[in-house]
Amino acid sequence: MASTETSLQDLDSIVQTASAFVVQLQTVLDEIHKSAAPSSTTLNTTAEASQDPNVDALALARDAASLIKAHSTKISLLIINKPFTASAVTTVVRELVAGPIPGIASAAQSCDPDRYTNLLRRELAWCARRVLAGLHELLLLIPKDGKVLPQDKHKGFSADAKGSITTTGVLWSACDDVVNLSNGGVAGFMLKQVEGWRDTLKDVMEELKEWSEEEPDDDDDESDAGTDGEDAGVTNSHTATQDMLDELMDSHRAIPRSDPENIRPRLNTSLTRIRLVILLYQAIVKRRIKKLPAIPSDTASTHKVPQRLDEAASLLRKIPDQFGDLACAFYELDVVEIDKAMDQCFFDAFAASELLNKDWEGARDVFSEWTDKFRTEIKKE
Repeated sequence: MASTETSLQDLDSIVQTASAFVVQLQTVLDEIHKSAAPSSTTLNTTAEASQDPNVDALALARDAASLIKAHSTKISLLIINKPFTASAVTTVVRELVAGPIPGIASAAQSCDPDRYTNLLRRELAWCARRVLAGLHELLLLIPKDGKVLPQDKHKGFSADAKGSITTTGVLWSACDDVVNLSNGGVAGFMLKQVEGWRDTLKDVMEELKEWSEEEPDDDDDESDAGTDGEDAGVTNSHTATQDMLDELMDSHRAIPRSDPENIRPRLNTSLTRIRLVILLYQAIVKRRIKKLPAIPSDTASTHKVPQRLDEAASLLRKIPDQFGDLACAFYELDVVEIDKAMDQCFFDAFAASELLNKDWEGARDVFSEWTDKFRTEIKKE
């Protein structure tokens, strides 16, 4: 009995230590994810790795996530299958604290933005934090009474928490995300991002095209004809209320047939330019992202590639949102906002094409010639 009590005390102690450690590391990863620059917070347990330029951050992240997934599987099985063996669970948790837990945080810290891009560093920190958050939930499910979890805490969601199987599944998914991110590297991640932004642009263009085909509602001035007195007052009140509701619920007003503010010509110009910008994204994927050199690299000719990627991504990421704002301005038939949004959208598209005009070695190529033509077309009224 004394041996059992000692085992449970040891288990409780290591679980508390692991939980506190995981929470502390989540704070570090949060700071990295939210920061536009390298994190100044470095724990003693990860300082050596975070300062070593020879560390392969993505390989470290992949290995740590794979180990966390494997160890979490063991914990998940140990806490639901009889007999409950506290010493076995203690061993697995100790192994997590000794290696994979600090390892996955070290990976994010050693992911130097000058070598991997800041965009990837922040994504890795976010994914690693999700892993630790899922692991923390699993640690909290470990029984303290020496008995396996009851059946109702195995699956699904209870009133106050997820079941152990559900928690483990969420953790596995988070680990897989880290592995996939690491395997894809900078090129794979950037490819996914640029294609996603391009698809958003396509959605905006399709919505604008559909809206451009909507017919304006005719004013039905005869609807109140012959109505007067109290009935007229009731009808007018109802109509006014309905108009207010319609305006609140649906701001997508069609372009008036008379189009006194020349909104349709602006729309046609915008649709033409959006198509050009979509082509730009596709060309960037083919001619720049798919031809990225190995990253990270100590080669002098490629050491500035991550910085160029971060600058380009900053523009390419916000352009779809700006086109969304442009679409809203069209829906509101707000000419001032339409002109303002159009200028911003196409200025940033112009800047992105200029930033990526030369290849990664700094030389002109086929894409350079294409972007020259792109900038000429995008400036046309």
